[in-house]
Amino acid sequence: MQIIKRIFFFILTNIAVLALLSIVMFVVNMFFPGILDAGGGMWAIMIYAIVFGFAGSFISLAISRWMAKRAYNIVLLDRTASYQDGKLQVVWDTVERISQANHLSMPEVGYYESAEPNAFATGATKNSSLVAVSTGLLNQMDKWEIEWVVGHEMAHILNGDMVTLTLLQGVMNTFVILFSHIAARAVSSFLSRDGEENGLSYLAYQGVYMAFQLVFGFLAMFVVMWFSRIREYRADLGGAQYTSKAKMISGLKKLQKMTALVHVEPTDKKMAAFMINEPDSFFSTHPSLDNRIKALEENYQLA
Repeated sequence: MQIIKRIFFFILTNIAVLALLSIVMFVVNMFFPGILDAGGGMWAIMIYAIVFGFAGSFISLAISRWMAKRAYNIVLLDRTASYQDGKLQVVWDTVERISQANHLSMPEVGYYESAEPNAFATGATKNSSLVAVSTGLLNQMDKWEIEWVVGHEMAHILNGDMVTLTLLQGVMNTFVILFSHIAARAVSSFLSRDGEENGLSYLAYQGVYMAFQLVFGFLAMFVVMWFSRIREYRADLGGAQYTSKAKMISGLKKLQKMTALVHVEPTDKKMAAFMINEPDSFFSTHPSLDNRIKALEENYQLA
């Protein structure tokens, strides 16, 4: 039932993004008639690529907190509710302490049911964010270990990772759309003959364009994944500064042992960009735990 619910919200979110994007395109076209016609000149294609490239990313960011709360059925906490449980109190107190120290509006705090020991942070801005932890993490980690996890997630918020990743994704989307149209036009021009129409019909052009989108989109993914891994090292550094280097290293080692025993559901990947652990691969949003531990151990600026 939980998997079905998450798939439902994933589909609903994409429908909402497409609907809002259609409204944006309608408004832009009202003020600049024909500017979004991808069959026009290079400036038209450039505007078309920017609008499509950034609009979807920012709409997804704007509803990310709403989506997370409903997809994961997150139970939101207040001070009274969190103080009913010692570990939830640590979560609340750590978020509150770091927020106050950095003049940040208190993020929403909650937990969700999952055997996987994990946590994530999301939200459109630093002052409208959410920190959530899984029941698996609460059940399997000690209080001081929970503290470093929350410190890591708060570092994501304070570093502005959600907005930065959205901007990067928007830039990548824009270049993918732009280069795909240029490549499709090049193919069409190559197949055309002097004095004749383009060598590709409208449907054929769209097919070639979509094929190039897949190719360029695949290449752009490497850039986004690389940046996401760099972002994780920075969040580990921040978590160590908000707690301690020893706590971060010890906690990551504990996480290694825990994740080896827990099955990770593929459907939990929607918020993977802000989770504390993910299986290591070249396409991963996170570095391996071994590399994260090594980076902290070799950072002599941390006490």
